[in-house]
Amino acid sequence: MYARIKVRDTVRVPPSKLGENIEDVINELLWENFEGRLDKEYGIIVGIEDLEEVGEGRIIAGDGGVYFDVVFTAITFKPVMQEVVEGVVNEIVEFGAFISLGPMDALLHMSQITDEYLNFDEKNKRLVSRESKKTLEEGDVVRARIVALSLKEKEPEKSKIGLTMRQPWLGALKWINDEKKKLQESGE
Repeated sequence: MYARIKVRDTVRVPPSKLGENIEDVINELLWENFEGRLDKEYGIIVGIEDLEEVGEGRIIAGDGGVYFDVVFTAITFKPVMQEVVEGVVNEIVEFGAFISLGPMDALLHMSQITDEYLNFDEKNKRLVSRESKKTLEEGDVVRARIVALSLKEKEPEKSKIGLTMRQPWLGALKWINDEKKKLQESGE
């Protein structure tokens, strides 16, 4: 899911910044240009960790900026199909829940939460199972598996992640902990 990658690229330093510390300027420009960028191969660049190398600057005729070849380390987030992830419920809606996985949100459709029938409690903003009365509320931590993934490089905000919790040991962590207690009490 999260990875540390080494990137080689070229950064244009505008003429107005040439009197400042070049490494600080390049670091600032890297954050501006790369943070939040989605690449299908690497995922979303969450942040720049380290500026490792700054090459000699090049000037191009007709352009007042200076171009520097740089090598830097970036932290990325790339969801992978079938990966088990943990996240926080940040919104409950009539058709399911939106789960924050860090830099991206995923949809947990009501049909993928549990095998039981669920009711939407609009007043309390929660989902309640009919038989066991398990609840899923905003702020709950859940463990789920990625079952649908559509990453859009040009429009990252339109990227979609679909989750399921309909397997053993997936679900709200409070449900999983209750199951563990039951198993320990029964001696299994």
